[in-house]
Amino acid sequence: MININVPVEEDLTKLKAGDVISLTGTIFTARDQAHKRLLEEGAPDDIESTALFHAGPIITKDDDENYNMVAIGPTTSMRMNPYQADVISMGPKIIIGKGGMDNTVREALKEHGAIYVVATGGCAALYVDAIEEIEDVSWLDLGMPEAMWKLKVKDFGPLIVAMDSNGNSLYDDH
Repeated sequence: MININVPVEEDLTKLKAGDVISLTGTIFTARDQAHKRLLEEGAPDDIESTALFHAGPIITKDDDENYNMVAIGPTTSMRMNPYQADVISMGPKIIIGKGGMDNTVREALKEHGAIYVVATGGCAALYVDAIEEIEDVSWLDLGMPEAMWKLKVKDFGPLIVAMDSNGNSLYDDH
């Protein structure tokens, strides 16, 4: 497994569809409504060279008003197809999700040297163990699952490169 530090400073074009990676650093969650708002209002934080995770985490708040991550798993990424290419042009280098994405995303990944990786569904409790800290949250008015959560992670994975920055996809018909 290849560990990638986020924000990404390395050239992701060396990664190929099928490679297995993990992430260490800062990632953000972003589902449908967060993608829409990113395009309407811009990012609430610096997303340049970061990773966006298509996830709606389960989060609780304790008596001291601290947030606690209970579980975080991928949501179906094709729902983000209408927004994803434009969001990729805003700077994130890694998109994390579940299932395939369309050719507009494939072209945006190629153009911006980015990758799309898939997280394994059903591993929400496993992925939460890699989260060291909830650093911030934006757009709570969208609801906890749709809010944009800023997370500090260590060895977050395994994640499989499903679409690389060279136009290859695990979802192509062979």
